[in-house]
Amino acid sequence: MVDCKETKLRYRADQLFFSPPPDKVDGAAPRDDFPLFVVTDAAASDATAAEASSSSYDAYEKVSMDDIIGLCKRRGFIFPSSEIYNGMAGFYDYGPLGVELKKNIKDTWWKTMVTRREDVVGLDSSIVHNPKVWKSSGHLDGFSDPMVDCKETKLRYRADQLFFSPIILADSAETVGYVCVQEGNDADMVKSAKKQAKKFLKAADKAGAPYEAFAFKDLTEATEDEMGKIPSPGSGKPTLTMPRDFNLMFQTNVGAMSDASSVAYLRPETAQGIFINFKNAMGTSRSKIPFGVAQIGKAFRNEITPRNFIFRSREFEQMEIEYFIPPGDVWKDFHKQWLANSKDYLLSVGLREELMEWDVHEDDSLAHYALACTDVTFRFPFGTQELMGIAARGNFDLTAHGEGSGKKLEVNDEETKEKYVPHCIEPSLGVDRLFLALVCSAYAEDEIGGEKRNFLRFHPSIAPVKVAVLPLLKNKEPLVAAARKIFDDLKLRWNVSWDAGGAIGRRYRRADEVGTPFCITVDFDTIEKDGAVTVRDRDTTEQIRMKIEDLIPYLTKEIEGY
Repeated sequence: MVDCKETKLRYRADQLFFSPPPDKVDGAAPRDDFPLFVVTDAAASDATAAEASSSSYDAYEKVSMDDIIGLCKRRGFIFPSSEIYNGMAGFYDYGPLGVELKKNIKDTWWKTMVTRREDVVGLDSSIVHNPKVWKSSGHLDGFSDPMVDCKETKLRYRADQLFFSPIILADSAETVGYVCVQEGNDADMVKSAKKQAKKFLKAADKAGAPYEAFAFKDLTEATEDEMGKIPSPGSGKPTLTMPRDFNLMFQTNVGAMSDASSVAYLRPETAQGIFINFKNAMGTSRSKIPFGVAQIGKAFRNEITPRNFIFRSREFEQMEIEYFIPPGDVWKDFHKQWLANSKDYLLSVGLREELMEWDVHEDDSLAHYALACTDVTFRFPFGTQELMGIAARGNFDLTAHGEGSGKKLEVNDEETKEKYVPHCIEPSLGVDRLFLALVCSAYAEDEIGGEKRNFLRFHPSIAPVKVAVLPLLKNKEPLVAAARKIFDDLKLRWNVSWDAGGAIGRRYRRADEVGTPFCITVDFDTIEKDGAVTVRDRDTTEQIRMKIEDLIPYLTKEIEGY
């Protein structure tokens, strides 16, 4: 596509041709056989396209979390749970478009990680397990977060999500007080700390005194003496308790009685359901080491302070694989392989690579059972946070459940004739976090015909609506009938939308705003001349003419990739 900056007219670049000027050589003969080149071959065209792509992506640099939350609610992606009753913190409902996007995320992951592989099988375990499962796994004793309470406001915080820093005067190196801010991106944390420091220095008759740069540490690193001086975000005074552990599991009761014998828990992760079914899955699928078991399912954690929208909620969904391998140093190659597989999947569904980073855990930050762990992080509007973890878990889980249940979870090595407890690699990805990251990655804006356009650049494979079918006029029965036939055929394969109201440009914008990758317009030429329709691309806004019988092969290739 190219635009005329003066007339505002738009043309398809591959339907315009140019020629270099004739040679300005004295005595050169006039010529009328100028060589013609399509405009898309011009270097300037490439530069223009790159500039348009860059400008649409630059929109994310200015977007706030409130913008993302507003978009999700306005367009029917996500609603606060129980909203008519003023909501419930940490719980969310997925709307008409949200449930489609979420389903597509899970479907693409399952196809990539299970259906298209020969060494991974599926599982769907129950949400409530025998309580002994959580005793053996260590969750009953050790699945907790550090918590602090504000004694004045009664507000509760996760201690590792509050950051404090001393206020150290630049001239004398004297520590005159402390600031305390909630976790966020660096700029927001510094801004909040400066505001607190200014207020503190003014109250101490040191207004305007220069101070050193903040050195933030989370509250789990604070000494008892420092905790007596660190202000609470709620009261602004040193009213915080010392950090203490808070178990994150939701407790429930099973059966008619509500006593200690009926206590059970909603699972805080899906992984344990895989470990306790290891023998069942391996035996019935006739699998051999190495092989994996995949599961998508709900998990529940009683987060102290759920925050940042669906990034940290109390009910969420996980997509996990436990890939079982032999013991020994072979885990390094398998771990490396799953790092590559995970990256390939995330990029294939439209995650922007420039917003991704890799966080390799050092030895002192590893779980006690882990040999290695690498997190895929993503730059959200509220800061860079973990999106996915790929851990080498050793054989801790199978060993623990073998001991706790009294059932041996071993395999026989057919070559060495030895028995061993398999180790495992665990790629673990949150559906809700990936959902949020994909919305952030897709957020874009550009300018079309002098007008600003906001749209979602979803990959076609995950877009909640694949195609919008648009009859040029809604009051012309032949147009509507032809468009309806196309709509009915396409909805047998994908989720498609019908939009017959308003100007065609306005309908394009409505489709763009929810990330619909293709619009099909049925006009009078369709029914009177060529039997073709206009197919419009969301990202480039290019329009091509296509025979109706070619629609499904074309869209299948664009959406499914084959």
